[in-house]
Amino acid sequence: MYSFDELKSMVDSHAEKLFKFNKEPEGLYSPVSYILSIGGKRIRPVLTLMSVDLFGGNVEKAIIPALGIEMFHNFTLVHDDIMDKADVRRGKMTVHKKWDENRAILSGDAMLLLANQMMLHVDDDVLREVMELYNATGLLVCEGQQYDMNYENEDHISSADYLRMIELKTAVLLGGCLKLGAVLAKTSPKNKEMIEKFGILLGLSFQIEDDYLDTFGDFDKFGKSIGGDILINKKTFLLVKALETASGKSAEQLTFWLKANDFKPEEKIKAIRSIFQELGIDKLALDTSRNYFTEAMNTLRNIDVNDIRKEPLSRFAHSLIGRSS
Repeated sequence: MYSFDELKSMVDSHAEKLFKFNKEPEGLYSPVSYILSIGGKRIRPVLTLMSVDLFGGNVEKAIIPALGIEMFHNFTLVHDDIMDKADVRRGKMTVHKKWDENRAILSGDAMLLLANQMMLHVDDDVLREVMELYNATGLLVCEGQQYDMNYENEDHISSADYLRMIELKTAVLLGGCLKLGAVLAKTSPKNKEMIEKFGILLGLSFQIEDDYLDTFGDFDKFGKSIGGDILINKKTFLLVKALETASGKSAEQLTFWLKANDFKPEEKIKAIRSIFQELGIDKLALDTSRNYFTEAMNTLRNIDVNDIRKEPLSRFAHSLIGRSS
């Protein structure tokens, strides 16, 4: 049985070799090597290997397809950054800013194809199932991104719509990674379904907690400035729920700050935080995140594997959630 750190070390070691593309044309492959070299926790390939290990599969044989998921994830980031007009990714210039949009689009396309190639490094008897899972998961991520783009231009969306969007954009890829590991380990259909459900629930818990921490987190613990989502009117779980429930003076104040063009950042952050607290949205967000986490852990407990083998995933889940405490 491997620990998270042992699998992370294994992933990093193989990534060092597989993610360097010293080939022509340099203009196509340099951006690929660049985005893959500027950090990232590589949680997704590690989760894939943790799932393989959970179900008694061959971890070393699964490394290349696991890194294929990481390649796919980074491809989505390159294209997302273009759509978001983002200048920085992981503290470094985004690909389209370092080069240009055409180069970023083409290199992103190459990354998708490289990911496809890596996913083929599996046993023939699971190849079709692996590719069907990979393609279905990738398409769901694209659907989530489209919903996210749609919602940017809508004044109000329902909390159900928001939850579905983050499930597609974020959570399904975590679930897909874990299910991929189960497929590679050739476990039962029920185990595959349960581990995927665990990942989706964990992803939902994580994203809602992330929304909370951007507004109410401790800078030293959270690792990034607080209130950024408020300043750009980003639709988070907190804002969506506030728009759903606010009335009277709270609704008036919320509308005022969302439409304000000339304001002091600290004043807007303080005002929106106060509205969230008055409406109880801060507590609701934490409760919702923790409810998803509880359901995720119950799902993990019900998987038909010896409890000892579940300990690495359980420890990882607890390290991912509860960053506000």
